[in-house]
Amino acid sequence: MDQEENQPCPICGEKKCTLTQEELDIPYFGKTYVFGMDCKACGFHMSDVEADEAKDPVKIEFTTEKADDMNVRLVKSTEATVRIPALKLDISPGPDAEGYVTNIEGLLQRIKKIIEQQRDAAAAEDDDATKTTAKNLLKKIWKIECGDVPMKIVIEDPSGNSAIISEKAVKEKLTVKKKKA
Repeated sequence: MDQEENQPCPICGEKKCTLTQEELDIPYFGKTYVFGMDCKACGFHMSDVEADEAKDPVKIEFTTEKADDMNVRLVKSTEATVRIPALKLDISPGPDAEGYVTNIEGLLQRIKKIIEQQRDAAAAEDDDATKTTAKNLLKKIWKIECGDVPMKIVIEDPSGNSAIISEKAVKEKLTVKKKKA
């Protein structure tokens, strides 16, 4: 992993930002670069994933059916939208979006962390409805992780820099709609 320390932070300007770049060879996806920025001064963090070769826009669907599916490798770029219909959840790209290489379990851990934060905030504000919704979502995620409940994941990536590495993943070209000027 290449690393450059004491770089100027794009947010606070302090020379306390560490830039990292790692080259990975992901089977069935190819050479990939993972980039990161972490500032010790303001806490800014950003990461992205980019394939070495240009890829076509892609839509990938994968359904978990058993606990072993939690180990399936997942690559998500900053431009990707992740949809999980069973959880009524969309993760959309935006200025704070991150790219990462993980597995299905790692994706669910990221989602659980956010739901737990919302649950805790709701508890502090005596928001019983939000607290109950969060509790039910966490219970459903636990059943998915155990393989008791299937979960469909849909990734749509106009950059083509996302993947789900499994023979069960259904991959097709994503039709990108052009914005009118």
